[in-house]
Amino acid sequence: QLQLVESGGGLVQPGGSLRLSCAASGFTLDYYAIGWFRQAPGKEREGVSCISSSGGGTNYADSVKGRFTISRDNAKNTVYLQMNSLKPEDTAVYYCAAQITTVQAMCVMYGYEYDYWGQGTQVTVSS
Repeated sequence: QLQLVESGGGLVQPGGSLRLSCAASGFTLDYYAIGWFRQAPGKEREGVSCISSSGGGTNYADSVKGRFTISRDNAKNTVYLQMNSLKPEDTAVYYCAAQITTVQAMCVMYGYEYDYWGQGTQVTVSS
């Protein structure tokens, strides 16, 4: 069974850090671009970051550039999202998603392009 499982969410104070993990089971992530998305209450889902299947291409939403870093460890079949300098507006449920692709060096942050989704992990930034 193909599955993505997010972990690492929680409650953190403004200015703090969290590292989210997205672990795949039932398939290898080698041929998948991975995206991180988030959805806050009452808001539409938005793309946060993505990483190409090769790891050589990344994209970030303007709101997180310079604060978030995406990376992947194919040996561990896991993708990470390091989130620093967190702000209250980063509060949301964060989802990872996998897109099978033959394009190794690029990724996109359109949710409809992704094939598999995790169940989400809550991130709350509050004092």
